[in-house]
Amino acid sequence: MHSYAIQRLLQISDPHLFADPEGDLLGQRTRLTLERVLTLAQGRLDSTDRVLLTGDLSQDASPASYRYLAERCERLGVRCHAIPGNHDDPAEMALSLVGGAIDLPSQVDCGPWNLVLLDSHLPGSEAGHLAGAQLAALENALTARPESPALVVLHHQPLPLGSPWLDELVLDNGDDLFAILDRYPRQVRGVLFGHIHQAYDGERRGVALLGAPSTCIQFLPGSLDFALDTATPGYRWLELHPDGGIETGIERITDYPEPLDLGRKGY
Repeated sequence: MHSYAIQRLLQISDPHLFADPEGDLLGQRTRLTLERVLTLAQGRLDSTDRVLLTGDLSQDASPASYRYLAERCERLGVRCHAIPGNHDDPAEMALSLVGGAIDLPSQVDCGPWNLVLLDSHLPGSEAGHLAGAQLAALENALTARPESPALVVLHHQPLPLGSPWLDELVLDNGDDLFAILDRYPRQVRGVLFGHIHQAYDGERRGVALLGAPSTCIQFLPGSLDFALDTATPGYRWLELHPDGGIETGIERITDYPEPLDLGRKGY
């Protein structure tokens, strides 16, 4: 019988990198903010089992931006798994990351845990969608490990979170996702996502719903229209216990490296 230790994960989300090292998103150089977040996380990285990169890795979907991220992750010394977001090009992402420090698995055995990584990228849209093949892969992954607690990972938030402009960019078939999750209540313990550029800790039918800040700009929670928040860039840490329990929290850098213009109306 296996004796499993706690599995420690870090979620790094929405870095929005550019080919240009000086590329910025609403005035924040995204390589610089990512570097600040990774520096903050360094103390945890030494005991981290895996890093989850939950989409919008690149803003311009350039090979150079993905190669930069792969090189930076190589220096972390931790296994890194990635999924695409709406700003990514999944094909270019896969091509640029192949053979490097970041892989793109659909399922990962993580000690006693079953990590299921889904691609919610919808070509031509900022909203998300889980194609039939993704939903089938989720069900197959859950069926294959019936005794394992599961964490489901995707880019888009699976349900509206109370910010009208952002909720238009939700996963458009969240009901299909939850229909599957509801069939495996003893297994599925959490749904982890990015996209929302803010911390979110919720629950649905006993399943934790966890959103993460971006490593660059943050969206103001509950805003009617696009609005930036003064909250700083950060990451989410998770401790997955062998009994299926999840401990988690958010850590943020102390300030923005460059002035934040709260008057920006979108990007």
